[in-house]
Amino acid sequence: MAKDEQFTKYEMAHMIGTRALQISQGAPSKLKFSEKDLQAMRYNPIEIAKKEFEAGVIPLRVVRPHAVTIASSDIDADNKAVD
Repeated sequence: MAKDEQFTKYEMAHMIGTRALQISQGAPSKLKFSEKDLQAMRYNPIEIAKKEFEAGVIPLRVVRPHAVTIASSDIDADNKAVD
């Protein structure tokens, strides 16, 4: 399943924004970028977070509560369901 089919636009925006904040506060990137790539992105944490999201390596999880039951479903950003 493609990322844009699995997550809503609001979930994607929240995950990218949260990861960009982490990167801007000094968290290491999950991907290796060359100096040229970083300069092309202007060291923008949002662009770095977008690249991480596209690669499926953002270390965040989406929790969706079910409307009918009390149970919830967890989905990692790397497309793995979590019990």
